[in-house]
Amino acid sequence: MLKLKETNVRTYEERMADAISAIPLITDDWTNFNASDPGITILENLVLFSALQGSKVSQMNDEAKRALLKMVGFEAEKGKCARLLLSADELPEKIHLKNNQRFLLGDMSFETRKVQDVGDCHVTGICSYYDEKYHNCNHLINREFVVPTKIFGESPSVDDAIYFMCDSLPEPGAETSFYIHVDTSFRRNPLKDRSNNIFASFIWECYTKKGFEEMKVKDFTGALLMSGEVKLKFPRNVKYEKYKIDEIDGMEGYCIRAKLTNAAYDVRPRIMQVNAFLFEVWQKDTKSLVQTFQRAERLRFVSPYENGGYILCFGREGKGEPYRRYELSLNTDKYGRYCLYEKTENGGIVLSFSKQIFGYEPSRTKDAVRVVVYNEEVMRQYHVGRVLGYDDQEIELPFRHIVPESFLLLAKRINKDGEEIFDFLRPGKNEDEALSYYLLETDGRIVIEDPGDFIGAELYIASVTVTDGPKGNIRAGNYLVSPEFSDKPLFYNPGPGTGGAFREKLDDVVERFRKDVYTSYTCVTAADYEKAVSSVPGLCIRKVRAVMDELDNLVHVAVLPGTDEQFPRLSKLYIETITNTLSEWRMITTRFQILSPIYVGVQVRMTVYVKRQFSDCKEQIEEKCRSLINYIDSDKNFGEPLIFEDIFAGIESLDCVDYVYELFIQPDNLKHAVVRDSNIYPAENCLLYPGQILLETITSNTLVR
Repeated sequence: MLKLKETNVRTYEERMADAISAIPLITDDWTNFNASDPGITILENLVLFSALQGSKVSQMNDEAKRALLKMVGFEAEKGKCARLLLSADELPEKIHLKNNQRFLLGDMSFETRKVQDVGDCHVTGICSYYDEKYHNCNHLINREFVVPTKIFGESPSVDDAIYFMCDSLPEPGAETSFYIHVDTSFRRNPLKDRSNNIFASFIWECYTKKGFEEMKVKDFTGALLMSGEVKLKFPRNVKYEKYKIDEIDGMEGYCIRAKLTNAAYDVRPRIMQVNAFLFEVWQKDTKSLVQTFQRAERLRFVSPYENGGYILCFGREGKGEPYRRYELSLNTDKYGRYCLYEKTENGGIVLSFSKQIFGYEPSRTKDAVRVVVYNEEVMRQYHVGRVLGYDDQEIELPFRHIVPESFLLLAKRINKDGEEIFDFLRPGKNEDEALSYYLLETDGRIVIEDPGDFIGAELYIASVTVTDGPKGNIRAGNYLVSPEFSDKPLFYNPGPGTGGAFREKLDDVVERFRKDVYTSYTCVTAADYEKAVSSVPGLCIRKVRAVMDELDNLVHVAVLPGTDEQFPRLSKLYIETITNTLSEWRMITTRFQILSPIYVGVQVRMTVYVKRQFSDCKEQIEEKCRSLINYIDSDKNFGEPLIFEDIFAGIESLDCVDYVYELFIQPDNLKHAVVRDSNIYPAENCLLYPGQILLETITSNTLVR
């Protein structure tokens, strides 16, 4: 299954030749490869069985392959709409967003999923508290002036805090999001769960009449170690109070505070920018939608489309009955299944039902009324076909890349009285005798598995939303426009779009399974240990080297963390985290030991003849010498010998050097680095760095031509 092409093209003879040629690589005892040898007979049967099995695998259909992959835990990943956070800071006043409110970036559409007000809350100032004093950080809310700021100084500690001063706060119980940009020049392994803060943690609070009260928070920045979202939920039943910081002029307002409760940072956090009070949108384009109501005399809703779109209304007149269509009427002088249609001043729509006026009305049952709202594109092509009655009937849809949870079909049938009745059907198994179908959302098709009682029914699109999948994962720093409010792009996205994807294809699932089969999940070789340590989630790892001590059956693993110290040491937290990872990966009979790096300086004494035409010879030679000895910032690893000839040749390769007359190298600590044959051999967990360099230059008579 992993190599289907190979099963189709390789003959039995080719397979047998490969098997026989591999025998000498496995054993020297098997020397008789003639057909009379019993071993060859067994091998022939096994190769033939493999060929027959391969031919059967190549004939499997896609459904059988999916079922086999599912048995080993591999299923196609579902498609998702990209999620984006937008800022309303540049709005002149507060605005009200409706459900499915559209925001555009070129021809790409993003939409809201709920009704909300935005643009009424702003961060007016930021300060941090550390080293027992306040520090003004207002520049962090300026998008034009980006400077990495050590928000807690050089030594973060518990009770250090960040204060966000605001002109107002959301209603108690409401949710909002911040997006914090962090300097990520240190390479950090990604976390499986970005809300799992390894090195530090905060308590987030808002200031009320009772003082600072805790909020519920999901912090996806790893406590300010990586750029990301901080999702805040304000406490209920509180009354906000203004807070003033006397030490900083003008620092007053409604306050949100993030206070450190754990500060074991490996890298001191550097904040670059803060964007606050953001709202969510998803990359999708709703072509039509269905709104469901319980029975009421007057139904009110807001259409997401210009001029209200095209509206169809359906009502149930009895519990469990199919729907009947109710025509829209602008007046009350008609009799039949009608409802009164009105438009309100704010763009809303009102539908009124009355049995006294029209003679019919929906009953008071669950899901009594369903209103379908189409845009013009769908209205022109919303009829998709007829149910013909045979199994696995495929019907082409006018749209591709459909959001599965949005899709809904409307089926029209004729009952025994000759009346039109309607049903709303979602993909999947429906009720007994109902139409059962599944959606191929990427290709834009439906497959009817069981027509039930719907043979001859006409099918229409009721609800459909499409997405651009991974295209929606746009970069940060764009301005989007909402045509309903302004033709100016006012809505800024501080972070990139995330999560956008199409449904995974079968070939991609097979490829993912193949990679997993050939991926080692047990540490056997030194390279396995080094790979495991290098990828420990959440850590900054710059170098790692594993060495096997066969006598003690012990693996020594030396690790250089990627922190901002000059000579980084492994913290207790680093050792515990690496140990937990290797405990899962190691073989049960193998022990390991994590070694912290040791640093040994190298003294250099040399005399070099330089060419007359160069004025900065000494600086060039010293710089070259330091780069050759610096194991911390180069590709040289733990325990790698420093070869005398490499330094000699490296210095002589400089354009300014005529020749090296004299060169000596000596480690500062002979306990962790020894000299043999003029070369320096550091210990297995030792890194060399340039120490004192004594350089004498002599100008030679050599001319540069």
